[in-house]
Amino acid sequence: MCDSGHEGTAAFDLEGSGGLQKADISSLDSYARFLASEEGIRRTAVGFIGYNYARPGSRVLIAVDSQYDLRIPEAISRALRDVNGAKADIVIVDVGPDREFGDVDEIEVIMRRESYRIKPRRYEGFAWVEELALANGYDMLIHGRGGGPGADPRIKHYEFIPWQTEEQFCSTATLFPRELHALINRKAWEPIWDRGRGGTVHLTDPEGTDITYTLWPEYFERPASPFKEAPLWGHLMGHPMPPLVKKADATGILAGTTNHFGRPYPNMRLNMSDGLLESIQGGGAYGAGWNDLLEESRHSQYPCFPREGLFWLWEVAIGTNPKIKRPHGIHLQSSGGSEWERRRSGVIHLGLGTSWRDEYEDWAVERSMLYGHLHVHLLFPTLDVTTKSGEVLRVIERGHLMALDDPEVRQLAGKFGDPDLLLKEDWIPEIPGISTEGSYEEYAQNPVPWVFTDVQA
Repeated sequence: MCDSGHEGTAAFDLEGSGGLQKADISSLDSYARFLASEEGIRRTAVGFIGYNYARPGSRVLIAVDSQYDLRIPEAISRALRDVNGAKADIVIVDVGPDREFGDVDEIEVIMRRESYRIKPRRYEGFAWVEELALANGYDMLIHGRGGGPGADPRIKHYEFIPWQTEEQFCSTATLFPRELHALINRKAWEPIWDRGRGGTVHLTDPEGTDITYTLWPEYFERPASPFKEAPLWGHLMGHPMPPLVKKADATGILAGTTNHFGRPYPNMRLNMSDGLLESIQGGGAYGAGWNDLLEESRHSQYPCFPREGLFWLWEVAIGTNPKIKRPHGIHLQSSGGSEWERRRSGVIHLGLGTSWRDEYEDWAVERSMLYGHLHVHLLFPTLDVTTKSGEVLRVIERGHLMALDDPEVRQLAGKFGDPDLLLKEDWIPEIPGISTEGSYEEYAQNPVPWVFTDVQA
């Protein structure tokens, strides 16, 4: 357990740097040992990460950046040695001093014109670290926070390390039972994959999202795509991935106030027509920066999209872990920002643009064209699938993943503890006028004080 007084919460130091207070390293060992015994399946989703491929004599490379709590990779290295009999080396990549988030950090760490191998993006692995692992014959690489399907395929055993802070690492989300988590994913995926072919999706959110699109049958006939019969564990794809079909038809409004890696922004509305972003309203500096990129790419034709333009909707990703909480110190880059909370069950993050490290990004690099995808988070979404026969299947209701209420899920949860406690979301975002008293209009103008609650006035 963590030394912070109670599980899953770390003390917040308002007098010092504004970061998380550090506890003795031994507090991390039980979590690291758990992960050392869990099966690795090349996923970034907390609850589906494990390092048990490491065997006696295996050589493992762990690589993190300097904004991690470095006691986490140290604890994992020790667990791999003590539990698995492996030897793990640690590489620390200097990404500069910790600082508060800025308005356009999301754009700066994700969007590129040059190769991501030369100028890495925030969530994917560093290409030179991957080359280091290959050149030196490491048996496993533990590296990176996101972009699982795009991880270097030459590395057979490539696992991830998304926990930047003690609070994230020492949490019930890390220990959430894999068997139960997998069943939750399968139950939530059934309405989309098993029954959604040829039907439509209607997605709404009280912050302003209201959009509809078709699950065209062609998307269900691509065996190599992450949109397939087996769920993308912990990151369920509510919309198929590129390449998009010519009849892509997502039409309506996407709206929100948070993204992965930036300061919360005034309510932003993305106006969508037939799958493509047409215009942006609001969003402060983030909206203005995105609008500049929208204009730059408006007449660019990418091979993965049916018509000109970069910002096509394809990522409607559903989180599935009910124990994820918004971290303390979220105003600092070392917290990971809002990217962490997108993993919570029922939270959706939207992505518009190209997909991580696919062939179409390499195509754009060769032409020095803009590529990457930007995000909007939906914290209280409702997602309905209407089948071809007209039956309406609710997947999420106001941020609650309906699979958590499934009788089979509850029955299996009883194997591990009290189903009511185990399946209860440990964190509900506080948004005035939506989940707590107050004016949403006031919040929408400046959400920062409500999100950065750890920061002294």
